This record gives sequence, structure tokens and C-alpha cells, in this order.
Amino acid sequence: MVNIVIARDFSKTPFGRFITDSPNSAERFRRDFLVPAFRSNDQKVVVDFAGIIHGIGSSFLEEAFGGLVRKEGMPKSKVQEKLIIKSEMPFYRDQIFKFIETAKPERA
Repeated sequence: MVNIVIARDFSKTPFGRFITDSPNSAERFRRDFLVPAFRSNDQKVVVDFAGIIHGIGSSFLEEAFGGLVRKEGMPKSKVQEKLIIKSEMPFYRDQIFKFIETAKPERA
């Protein structure tokens, strides 16, 4: 199992969709943390939201998690099967899985 605690491993204040928006952007989180975790092997990937100082915007969630399908070309089923969201706010899990489900790969 791969455990990613966002506040410990990435930032207590993740913000922005793209790297041009913030050094703690969803694009960097996806590229530096999620992609390696999902490509490492067939283990579950636990993303823990504990310790985040401010709420995380839906644009961050869509770019980080929906971006696995849209930008990285990962199969939705693989992402859904491997991903475990730990959060006291059910909103995060619900939104993340909605974004994964509705994402369409940009690459052929």
C-alpha cells in the first residue's frame, strides 16, 4: 500500500490547478505523487487529507485525480480500484470519484 498524506508529504496548503498558479498545485501533486504511486505496482494508493489547513478547491481535486485519466491516460477502472481516500469530509471522496468517472482521456 502506498500512503500519501498530503499535508505531510506535499503541502498543508495545496492550491491551484496548474504549476503556473502555485508551487503547491494539483498538476505538481499529480505528477510528483499520484502518477508514481499508481504506476509503481498493483498496490492500493491511500490519499489522506488529514492536516490540510484550508479546504481544497474542486479545481485542485479535478486536476489531480481526474487528470490521471485526462492527462496521464490511466484507465478509470484502475484508478477507481486502487484509490482509497481518507478524509473526515465525505465531499472530497465524492467529488474525486465523480471527477474520475467523468474524465475523458485527452490523448488517443
